[in-house]
Amino acid sequence: MSLQNRTVFITGSSRGIGEAIALRCAEDGANVVIAAKTSEPHPSLPGTIHTVAEEVEKRGGKALAVQVDIRDEDQVQSAVDQTVEAFGGIDILVNNASAIFPTNTLNTPMKKFDLMMSCNMRGTYLCSKLCLPHLVKGKNPHILNLSPPLSYDPKWFKPHVAYTMSKYGMSMCTLGMSEEFRDQGVAVNSLWPKTTIATQAIKVFFPFLMDKSRKPSIMADAAYHIITQDSKTVTGNCFLDEEVLLEQGIDDFDQYSQTPGQELQTDLFVESNA
Repeated sequence: MSLQNRTVFITGSSRGIGEAIALRCAEDGANVVIAAKTSEPHPSLPGTIHTVAEEVEKRGGKALAVQVDIRDEDQVQSAVDQTVEAFGGIDILVNNASAIFPTNTLNTPMKKFDLMMSCNMRGTYLCSKLCLPHLVKGKNPHILNLSPPLSYDPKWFKPHVAYTMSKYGMSMCTLGMSEEFRDQGVAVNSLWPKTTIATQAIKVFFPFLMDKSRKPSIMADAAYHIITQDSKTVTGNCFLDEEVLLEQGIDDFDQYSQTPGQELQTDLFVESNA
């Protein structure tokens, strides 16, 4: 299904994976809502909601740039209201905005704990809750959470229990809401990268992995393939980007490599033989 004239609300889309998904949707002529905090140029981070909006328009989409902190219910509600006023509804929600501080228990300040819980788990829940009244009336409605497959293996908790809890909370939203809204035709899925992705988070916390990472475009292409599927039949899944693209007949993954030929690093929460 084409995304032409359909409205896609993407959190955290001023840079990185969120921006890549926004631009991919724009190529279909979608209405793209760039919902993120950065409205003015940041001294050390690229992109703002306005620069992404300009690029969306260049790619053939219609853009609405909305400054929003997903921790603030009033701001999210205002962003949803502006979206409905501008485009008449919401068809797709991509919960991409996320905070990361991958430290062990003794080295995780409660301020960082609260940030991860409020952005990742609560933010995903809040954005979904406020968009759902419009999604149930949308065309082929989808929620896509950028969160990992669930696992009880302690190795994913031991090094950074707070971060893991916050990301697994997003995946639990997928698990619960996909069943809650199945009869109303709203698909709820998760998407996670098989390898690390060259984003600002990798650059800050794991700079040595930049050359071993893939470009955000692989996540954008995988997200596109998920949200263009029939929402009544594709729901409740935790997808890996590479597996999604393989099912679509795409097997040239060198095009996504940050450094072609370089050995890739398997991402967190993914078994190395997956």
